[in-house]
Amino acid sequence: MAIWLTKDSKVIVQGITGSEGSKHTRRMLAAGTNVVGGTNPRKAGTTVDFDGTSLPVFATVAEAMKETGADVTVIFVPPAGTKSAVVEAIDAEIPLAVVITEGVPVQDSAAFWAYNLDKGAKTRIIGPNCPGIASPGASNAGIIPADITPQGRIGLVSKSGTLTYQMMYELRDIGFSTCVGIGGDPIIGTTHIDALKAFQDDPDTDAIVMIGEIGGDAEERAAEFIKANVTKPVVGYIAGFTAPPGKTMGHAGAIISGSAGTADAKKAALEAVGVKVGKTPSETARLMREVMS
Repeated sequence: MAIWLTKDSKVIVQGITGSEGSKHTRRMLAAGTNVVGGTNPRKAGTTVDFDGTSLPVFATVAEAMKETGADVTVIFVPPAGTKSAVVEAIDAEIPLAVVITEGVPVQDSAAFWAYNLDKGAKTRIIGPNCPGIASPGASNAGIIPADITPQGRIGLVSKSGTLTYQMMYELRDIGFSTCVGIGGDPIIGTTHIDALKAFQDDPDTDAIVMIGEIGGDAEERAAEFIKANVTKPVVGYIAGFTAPPGKTMGHAGAIISGSAGTADAKKAALEAVGVKVGKTPSETARLMREVMS
């Protein structure tokens, strides 16, 4: 069992013929992901070979879905074209769109997110500016390395890509059900709360690691959700405890206003609802080990 991405997921890649799209398609295939094709309107009707696996290239997401039964798209399209790519995925009503692209204008993210809501939110969007989603031993959609950790019973949701990888490595002897990198931009599709709800409902996830960072109020809102809805143990980490006051650090969403959005404020909000929060990723992993034991 995993959330959103399983061994049965059929994945296409928007931008499959580009340098990033082709590189990570090869990696996803090597990880056992069922990649069934990709899109590039200028190369529709051709095929691309990946170490002996030949994948068809389609003009549109809708055409790819019709021909392959795809239910997941991973988007490796440059920032200027990302909004159009996501809108195309939404129009096709593909269930899951993973937007890897970094540097997407916030206005574009707001536009395609609003468009998705207007269309009934039939497409779950993860990202933009995210590493994607991995269900170890089953499927891998994005750029998360597939060999860090085996399958297990911890769920992970993280704003940070590199901290996603580190936490997977720290707890590799226990393993994960699904790891979701939601991205750190000011406007993202899937949130901590979405992942927390999915992990709470997943019978094969026993505990949850939530990684946040300074800026915004997403972690405080997640704390309220945990208090009301989550019965499984949650362990947290907030990146930015040592960030200098008044500085914008890391992701575009990491903007502090007064005391709101600081690591200490987020830590306090989470601990108030029973979430154990580590001061470092290693301490957070240790807290999770205590939970799992």
